[in-house]
This record gives sequence, C-alpha cells and structure tokens, in this order.
Amino acid sequence: MEKTIFQKICDKDIPADIVYEDDQVLAFHDANPQAPTHVLMIPRKAISRVNDAQDEDKLLLGHLLLKAAEVARDLGLGENGFRLVINNGQDGGESVPHLHCHILGGRPLQWPPG
Repeated sequence: MEKTIFQKICDKDIPADIVYEDDQVLAFHDANPQAPTHVLMIPRKAISRVNDAQDEDKLLLGHLLLKAAEVARDLGLGENGFRLVINNGQDGGESVPHLHCHILGGRPLQWPPG
C-alpha cells in the first residue's frame, strides 16, 4: 500500500512547515488553511481514521489531543480559544486517510461548522 502524504511528511520524504514533533506525533501548518492559524497534528503511527483506532491506541490518542492543545497555546490561541476537529470518513470531510486533528484559530469560528 502506498504511503499517504502524511506518512511521507512523518518520514521526511516531503517537506512541511513543522511546528512540533516528538516520537509519537507531528504538527505542521496546513497547506490549505481554513483559518488564520490552521495546523494539523498527526500520529506517526498510521491509523486510517478515528473509527479504525483500537484499544491499544488509547495512550497515543490522549497524547495527540494533549499535544494539540499545547501547540495551540504555543501558537497564541489559548486566551481567545481554538477548535480541534477530527474528520472521519467521506461524509465527515476526511480528505487524507491518516488520522489527524485540525487545530484552528485566530478568528471567531462559527457553529455549525458546515
């Protein structure tokens, strides 16, 4: 199976504007931002979508969310707020089959999102 674009970014096969990385997750600016700040947080482990996560992924998913909040604060979004979004499947807006969390902020965000 061919690597997704996110796996290629994790493996440093293609460049990205990385804002955070550790041994479990990596965060980088979205190439098609939907807000003034739009960063993607992805696990290094290739999990297609949250619907495919297993019990063994609990610690990784917790780490991903906590680091997403930390990155949001580091980007100056903590005081006014931010949104974390995880899309799942075609109807959920998923465009890359690699679990990822969108960190959106820098302007007031509307509800419902779309």
